[in-house]
Amino acid sequence: MAGRGITVLNVAEKPSVAKSVSNILSRNQGLRVRDGRSRYNRIFEFNYTIRGQPCNMLFTSVIGHLMELEFDDRYRKWHSCDPADLFQAPVHKSVPEDKKDIKRTLEEEARRCQWLVLWLDCDREGENIAFEVVDVCTAANPRLTIKRARFSALIDREIHQAVQNLVEPNKWFADAVDARQEIDLRIGASFTRFQTMLMKDAFVIDTVTDGRNIVLSYGPCQFPTLGFVVERYWEIQAHEPENFWSINCSHRSEEGVATFNWGRGHLFDYTYAVIIYEMCIEEPTATVTNVRQQEKLKYPPHPLSTIELEKRASRYFRMSSEHTMKVAEELYQGGFISYPRTETDNFSSRTDLHAIVQEQQGHPEWGTYAQRLLDPGAGLWRNPRGGGHDDKAHPPIHPTKFSAGESGWSQDHRRLYELVVRHFLACVSKPAVGAETTVEIDIAGELFSSCGRVILEKNYLDVYPYESWGGSMIPPYTIDQQFIPTTLTLDPGVTRPPPLLSEADLLSCMDKEGIGTDATMHDHIKKLLDRFYATKDASMRFTPTNLGEALVMGYDDMGYKLWKPYLRAVMERDMKSVSEGTKSKAEVLDTSLQQMKACFLDARLNKVKLLEAMAIFFERSNRVGSEEQNATGEVVRRCGLCQESDMVLKKNRDGNFMVGCLGYPQCRSVVWLPGSVSEAVVTTNTCNNCTPGPVYLIQFKFRQLEIPPNYDVNHLGCIGGCDEILTQLTEICGTGSRMPARARGPTAPTSNTNQPARARGPTASTSNANHTNPRQAVCLHCQETGHSSNECPSQTRRSRNAQYPGMNQQSGESSVSCSSCGAPCVLRTANTANNRGRKFYSCQSQECNFFVWEDNLNNGSGGRSFTRSNSSTPTPSRGRNGGRGPRGRGRNGSNSSNGTFVTATGDPVSGRRCYTCGDPSHFANVCPNRGL
Repeated sequence: MAGRGITVLNVAEKPSVAKSVSNILSRNQGLRVRDGRSRYNRIFEFNYTIRGQPCNMLFTSVIGHLMELEFDDRYRKWHSCDPADLFQAPVHKSVPEDKKDIKRTLEEEARRCQWLVLWLDCDREGENIAFEVVDVCTAANPRLTIKRARFSALIDREIHQAVQNLVEPNKWFADAVDARQEIDLRIGASFTRFQTMLMKDAFVIDTVTDGRNIVLSYGPCQFPTLGFVVERYWEIQAHEPENFWSINCSHRSEEGVATFNWGRGHLFDYTYAVIIYEMCIEEPTATVTNVRQQEKLKYPPHPLSTIELEKRASRYFRMSSEHTMKVAEELYQGGFISYPRTETDNFSSRTDLHAIVQEQQGHPEWGTYAQRLLDPGAGLWRNPRGGGHDDKAHPPIHPTKFSAGESGWSQDHRRLYELVVRHFLACVSKPAVGAETTVEIDIAGELFSSCGRVILEKNYLDVYPYESWGGSMIPPYTIDQQFIPTTLTLDPGVTRPPPLLSEADLLSCMDKEGIGTDATMHDHIKKLLDRFYATKDASMRFTPTNLGEALVMGYDDMGYKLWKPYLRAVMERDMKSVSEGTKSKAEVLDTSLQQMKACFLDARLNKVKLLEAMAIFFERSNRVGSEEQNATGEVVRRCGLCQESDMVLKKNRDGNFMVGCLGYPQCRSVVWLPGSVSEAVVTTNTCNNCTPGPVYLIQFKFRQLEIPPNYDVNHLGCIGGCDEILTQLTEICGTGSRMPARARGPTAPTSNTNQPARARGPTASTSNANHTNPRQAVCLHCQETGHSSNECPSQTRRSRNAQYPGMNQQSGESSVSCSSCGAPCVLRTANTANNRGRKFYSCQSQECNFFVWEDNLNNGSGGRSFTRSNSSTPTPSRGRNGGRGPRGRGRNGSNSSNGTFVTATGDPVSGRRCYTCGDPSHFANVCPNRGL
């Protein structure tokens, strides 16, 4: 068969569309079906003639998008990089694993074809999918001729016309979708990772999300949609009811009752209202000052667009926008309505509107009305008014096939089909005609008016029961006629807040501000519900959850209106410009991403606002991984173990600093820092010795009382392995805190026994106070706040009054003074392997090296004082990197200090000696005698 013509590969967007088009083109004659690589995407074969050219038609399908846009593997894991890097990280399009069989089918069939005809949906998204199909097929057969079929309904007339009038695919449409995908991916991924890692472990949110995995997603369309909901909720919360008063008047006569409304409406000043009312009571005679009679028209709706379909289905049937689009898609695939995703509300002059009406003449409910429309004598027909929107892709939604109701239809299918038909019949009908009478009267100088209406011709209202034109007749009045009102009352009232947004209201807000497209708006609304950012009640009205309100509140407090529609509206206009060819994809990407990266960096800088807002609604959590404690972004180097993620400076749950891999728990690479570190900040300086680089230097500040006196409390160090000072302090001080993990509240000081200390580091402070903010912590000695336990004035006074050696007269505890300078000494607890738990006194002055074991005081042994030579102090030096720390050659380097200093156990150590056994050939962490 291929020999007598060309072989054409046709590709539709869904299997059902491929089947429908194949049935129409083949007229169910000679249609053959075979399986492809994917069991869901079969291949239909038949013969057809395109403009006189015999063709062997092969018809298959994809299932929506064939490719996915994603980051390169290095950036795909959440902890693999700084979220800010995602604004410029490499991205690529590829076929996911679950669609590889579809790809293989296209490749195999394309190799034996000469033409490729694209039958994807005729909107921007469909055009983008079309180019994905083109990429796969032309890679297998570069000689393919590419054609595009444009259609709006799965009916014979449309399909045959489309295949005989093939066009070129629209690259501008595809580029606009590519721009949207990349912008949404980069913005969504960066903000979602940032706020999820920041808050999901910092607060107890599990109960809100029913225990599901928490993802605090941010979408550039989703968040402004949430903003509409929250803003209306805030308006309601901020509303303060105010009392007002109004004067109401009615007049009953033999012809009926007329109700007159006060011209002022209402007044908030009660006294003023009472004065006016009393004037009216004193002179109650009403005089008719004006009578107006005029014809009024009520126009039918514009042709039906996607947004209007969703709004009306929500208003009339309480159907969600997501469900509405699902049902509409099924009606379209069945050939009953035109393509349901369209922004157009204006019929082309080429559309045969009469033919559409003719198909509906046999319906038992609206068939008679359709016949009247086609009767020239009835004068009911009127060409539809356009709404001014045209997406140049599809006509307004209209019926394409008659149905009195299919057996497989649900109630929603019947209602939506009926809405589409009745809406179409209404928009080609004349407007309703009414006679409206307005009567104005004067009572003591105050004006009142009454309006009555009678419908003269219902016209489109006969077929469109969803709308009404209320009104009532009023008695006839003449100018200068006078009467005494039947009732004249001063009635109180109270202002009410606006209602919560309904789904129709929310769609209107999104449409007005340009948030999303007709094909995506319902997805953004559904995302709010799926992410527990908002709830929807039985009346289809939205209320923000605590989680949704907290997120919007946090961004609002920053001053950046990331929850407002303005930024996204600009992006939407830019993407429309791409689809029209007036802007390039690269230009729009560059502008949008630069703007949003600046917003992201600013949001991260002000993340405390988000945390404060969340704290209003949620209880703080103490789970490991709290981003509030473990701030990412402080990148030190690339992880040398997994070689995928960054190593960042953070704190563990005990408050101790560490440099850990962001790939945790898959990668557990970590560099533990000395437990004596009180502050640490990553600088922009890099190490010149450690590889692979860059390895950023860290500015450390140590607690002075926890390091030997010959070390500086400030140190610019490297965690790459070359820093001798950092290595020595880690050996001396250990890596743990001075308190058991997660200590709570005041605890008693450790007793003066030889029991093992519970702290993991080599030293403990005078009291076992937890490492908390001194302004918040409670001193363990005096039970006051504002200072830490080791700075307690009561302890300082007691030490100064004590004599050495001896007992404190009030507490009974031993107190000593330095034998060199006479200053009071601090009691500490050793945590080395040989002396763990043993108490000792040491001088607080850096000029003295006094040390004595507490148990030696009872034996009468004095303390030892070691004189420090100038050469023993590790002197900071300026290197090429601008840092202060010396650059050695690792643990076994030869440039370490040869001086002598005192360890936490009081033993002198010289040079690179082991701090456990004194052997200079190794360090204490690998000492064979350690723990013996």
